[in-house]
Amino acid sequence: MTSLYTRMRTHGTLTETPDEIPDAVFALPSTLNWMRAEAILVSDCALDISAAQAFYGRVQRKELSERQLNSVFEQLLFSLHQIAALRGMAAVPNKADVARVGIVTWYYGVYGAASAMIAAADGSFPETHTSTARQWDRQIVEAKLAMAPFSDRLGSLVKSDVEHDLTGPRSRGSHSLNSVPKTPEQAWGCHAEYLSGTASWEQWNLEQQVRNSREFKALGVENFRTKAARALRDDAFGRKSICFLHEASRYRGKANYRDAIYLAYGKAVPKLADDFIDNLT
Repeated sequence: MTSLYTRMRTHGTLTETPDEIPDAVFALPSTLNWMRAEAILVSDCALDISAAQAFYGRVQRKELSERQLNSVFEQLLFSLHQIAALRGMAAVPNKADVARVGIVTWYYGVYGAASAMIAAADGSFPETHTSTARQWDRQIVEAKLAMAPFSDRLGSLVKSDVEHDLTGPRSRGSHSLNSVPKTPEQAWGCHAEYLSGTASWEQWNLEQQVRNSREFKALGVENFRTKAARALRDDAFGRKSICFLHEASRYRGKANYRDAIYLAYGKAVPKLADDFIDNLT
């Protein structure tokens, strides 16, 4: 019997053509190495409870209503539940058994914490992942209330703006996501590469949306080579920003949907997952 990977690369699935099936050589290492890079940077930036208390202690407090406070506490409790679950998963002998659900659990811990910050900032409670990421970017990151390494953002997806905004992150280091980061400089390189990759992914998604729009179809074109078509695309790009929460959502999506097979399939996965945990501890 041929492998499932071979079958998918030959015939595709109901949602992807053979050419759209992710490359296994890149998918799993990049998934592990981005998280490894972020862990290295958290340590290098000395981001802990004491540092957070000092940083946010400078933020002017607001009077919160009881309902607002309840939403903040509810989302923080939700986040703590995810952390507790992750600690339980750390005791599982074969990390490949829980790698996928571990990433999903991690994301919802981040999502709950972000929702709590938004509720405390302006009393709102976004109901979708997309709106939560947008609000967190506007209320927290753009307002300089996110701590490094989670403070980097792209203010627009217009290609020239992306290159400009990536200048800072790229200046801290260069390293491929396909290779294991071991130093802070290498971790910054992976950090910048994942931010760039998320921008490219979001650009592709927006291009598909623009292609399906009534305005694009009215132009009678098939690509973005004309000035009018590029204007439609860049208008959509200009309204989209990217921050850490967008990256986290993409990471959850890769584990839960697109790249899920590579987190639990093949003889190399258990060793890669165990090595990943060993290098963090």
